[in-house]
Amino acid sequence: MAESVVLDPVDLQLLRVLQNDARTTYRDLAARVGVAPSTCLDRVTRLRRSGVILGHRLELDPAKLGRGLEALLSVQVRPHRRELVGPFVERIRALPESRTVFHLTGPDDYLVHVAVSDMTDLQRLVLDEFTSRREVARVETRLIFQQWECGPLLPPTPSAQTQ
Repeated sequence: MAESVVLDPVDLQLLRVLQNDARTTYRDLAARVGVAPSTCLDRVTRLRRSGVILGHRLELDPAKLGRGLEALLSVQVRPHRRELVGPFVERIRALPESRTVFHLTGPDDYLVHVAVSDMTDLQRLVLDEFTSRREVARVETRLIFQQWECGPLLPPTPSAQTQ
């Protein structure tokens, strides 16, 4: 497990602003946080080097790309052995419909977030790419009606750690 990085209040403000808009210029970011632009650049560079900031993403609307139906597929793999799950995960990650793959504890081994064009496309995906694989014991499908992004990810506050 990766070690956490010590962040001061300025680092936390930088992360909060950048998570809400990663395109914020260093000048605007520095002004919002109350530091010099050069200090802002140094701190963001340090946050990147330390692995706190992993990258920048472009968010797309799946419906406008012809993938208006999203679902979560709970997948059970049997037997759950490395030589089977490695190729399974790589295959699922390579599918254009796959958005996110989670490896889980509990009765299901994987949760796969997919985006497809319609119910027929979802049925094709489940039958041709999941249940047709011999290592897949079970797939359970849940449609996503709506989703919301949550606030910025910041370290726990000291009071939350003691509760």
